Amino acid sequence: MNLAFAPLVFILAQAAAEAPSPQPTPTPRPLPNGPVVMIQTSMGKIKVGLHKDKVPITVDNFLKYVRSGQYDGTIFHRVIPGFMAQGGGFEVDMTERPTRPAIRNEAKTAPRNLRGTVAMARTNAADSATDQFFINVKDNPFLDFGIRGAGYTVFGEVLEGMDVVDKIVLVPTTSKGAYDNVPDKPVFITCVREAQADGSFPPCSGAGAARPAAAAPGAPKPAAAPPAKPPAAAPSPKPSPKP
Repeated sequence: MNLAFAPLVFILAQAAAEAPSPQPTPTPRPLPNGPVVMIQTSMGKIKVGLHKDKVPITVDNFLKYVRSGQYDGTIFHRVIPGFMAQGGGFEVDMTERPTRPAIRNEAKTAPRNLRGTVAMARTNAADSATDQFFINVKDNPFLDFGIRGAGYTVFGEVLEGMDVVDKIVLVPTTSKGAYDNVPDKPVFITCVREAQADGSFPPCSGAGAARPAAAAPGAPKPAAAPPAKPPAAAPSPKPSPKP
């Protein structure tokens, strides 16, 4: 071997030994391939794509609520900075809207709870999700299937309007009755609408199912003695992911 080239060979061998090993390619984030909805709020619009292929039961359930007008006029009733914003189930006076039966948890096949994903809220029971949903404002891997149990089913992804979600989650909060982290000034979900064939969204007014009108008052009736009030019932379990 020519000794003149020995140092060069040594340097090349040393560089090869010190070169970092290639890092594994991260799993690509799944893109929603289902319908698209627009969540119109009092603080701006949030466009969401749905994962129909991964969690069909959850997406069908959500769309039934959207098409019936269930979300129109509800609020974001629980917001926690650095965690998530939850809404879709309460009136401004914290009255809970009636729902259809709960659905099966599909977190096992769902995408991960990453920043910008939309997931179903539920109680401690795995198969208890109905209408309430939340939007993750940071990666929350402990909400995924198998980390702390059944997990929370991600069914959508914010396509536009994450800046709106970031503003919502920072509003000042208070406690109202049994509920904590309630925005002090209500953040309304004006309506949620599904995209039409041309990609546009129906307006909030005049679209969706109308709420039943209050019955007209009849003839005045003699005032009856007020019945005795039963003891206050304990609040029902709150559908809530926990930080």
